[in-house]
Amino acid sequence: MPVILVANPKGGVGKSTLASNIAGYLSHRGHTVMLGDIDRQQSSARWLAQRPASVPLVQGWALQSTDALRTPKGVTHAVLDTPAGLHGKKLAQALKVADRVVVPLQPSLFDIQATYDFVQELQDARQDRGTNGHRLLVGLVAMRVREGTLSQQQLQQFIAQLGLPLLAQLRDTQNYVQLAARGLTLWDIAPGRVARDLEQWHELCAWLEPPPLN
Repeated sequence: MPVILVANPKGGVGKSTLASNIAGYLSHRGHTVMLGDIDRQQSSARWLAQRPASVPLVQGWALQSTDALRTPKGVTHAVLDTPAGLHGKKLAQALKVADRVVVPLQPSLFDIQATYDFVQELQDARQDRGTNGHRLLVGLVAMRVREGTLSQQQLQQFIAQLGLPLLAQLRDTQNYVQLAARGLTLWDIAPGRVARDLEQWHELCAWLEPPPLN
């Protein structure tokens, strides 16, 4: 069962927005999805509480911390939202159950600096996992991007140095904010209303759910 970890030690980069929409996408694909939240703010948990019964179910994964983290049973996919400041032992515990790590970051100097050290931790973890035969996939998602700006150019230059795939550049829009307030995702409303945003998810969705090998 794939476990997708959404993580960045920097607060306010859009981890809960990304985690909830990943869970929403997978549920619309017909998977049995569970969304866990180990952030003290419990943003994803509050989002789940607002989710209408009329849309595909996303189950809650009750968690208090990364201590003794166990993979949930009875689901096909799990998404784990994480707190700011995640590193060291807590990060290692979360990575034990993760198959894929999605790292959201914003095009700002502070986010870039915080993300650089975190990516190095993840790279070390990937090497450790590789020696044990369990591959850990890591990808980046740029959040709240304003196209054509200097900050976007700086972000792209930074990402080119990391050696990790950029899975999506999600634009700065109120669609995510307005949908989250109602417990919804991009996939819960008419596609025509969010067509531009859905287009930006294509590569990320393919990475989350690759086609089976022949």
